[in-house]
Amino acid sequence: MDLITPEFGLVFWTAITFLVLLFILRKFAWKPILGAVEEREEGIKNALDSAEKAKLEMQNLHADNERILKEARAERETMLKEAREIKNKMIDDAKGEAQEQANKIIEQAQAAIAGEKKAAIADLKSQVANLSVEIAEKVVRTELSNKDKQLELVETMLGEKSLN
Repeated sequence: MDLITPEFGLVFWTAITFLVLLFILRKFAWKPILGAVEEREEGIKNALDSAEKAKLEMQNLHADNERILKEARAERETMLKEAREIKNKMIDDAKGEAQEQANKIIEQAQAAIAGEKKAAIADLKSQVANLSVEIAEKVVRTELSNKDKQLELVETMLGEKSLN
């Protein structure tokens, strides 16, 4: 078989055909293929860059969300603390005002009691004085109704005067 041993003519024409085919491929197919490959490579590179940027943006958003959540929690705690302080202040103010009102009421009651006591004592003194005068009047009448008793009373009084 002649196909196993290459002849010079066959090698020559195969080489020329290969070179012509190579020239044609280089002229018409190689640049578009390389352009498509480079375009594809550029697209993949851009997609990877976009994915990296998106990943960084997501990390930034996540960090921002965490920061905002921390700020919101801190603000909530501050508001709750202020609300508690206001509540306690209002309670203390109300207690103080109630104590002040109670003290005023007690002072007024004590003043009223003292006034009533003074009035009662004055009334009692007046009644005792009137009663004493009435008793003395009755005693003097009884003593002075009898002449012997009158003389005896005068002598007793003179005796007491001279002793002093």
